[in-house]
Amino acid sequence: MLTIATRAPDHGKLAPWRFVIVGPKQRQQLADLLSRALPEHDPDASSAHYAKALEFAHQAPTMIVVVSAPIRDHKIPVWEQELSCGAVAMNLLHAATALGYVGGWITGWAAYSGRVREAFCEPGERIAGFIFLGTPANPLEERPRPPLADLVRNWQPVESD
Repeated sequence: MLTIATRAPDHGKLAPWRFVIVGPKQRQQLADLLSRALPEHDPDASSAHYAKALEFAHQAPTMIVVVSAPIRDHKIPVWEQELSCGAVAMNLLHAATALGYVGGWITGWAAYSGRVREAFCEPGERIAGFIFLGTPANPLEERPRPPLADLVRNWQPVESD
């Protein structure tokens, strides 16, 4: 799946992303990290918030953190490098689906927490998302999507003087 994921657009062949696998034996350490980071994010966090952070750390058999690692001051704009990272994450989800697994891409507060970022990232990097992979327990239901007519436009050039 990771090999398929890396078959993404990558202008300049920079590979401005990387994967961090959080193994089953590391999940409690992640839960502990999240419990230390949560009050920094939400000083009024309730016990339900802590329980949700614990659940987050232990959900799905496989967790892969996708890290955006752009090369700053390069001729390839950071924006293109970040798009490449997003394509890698989406390819990972497509690969899982193609192989009969299910996946979810989650960011949430943990992806933006300085404490969590420091645990996974080098300076200048960011967490693009936590990818959870597993086997479906029930048939998947597609979530509602906006009608294509609301998303697709024909280009109308504007005449300029």
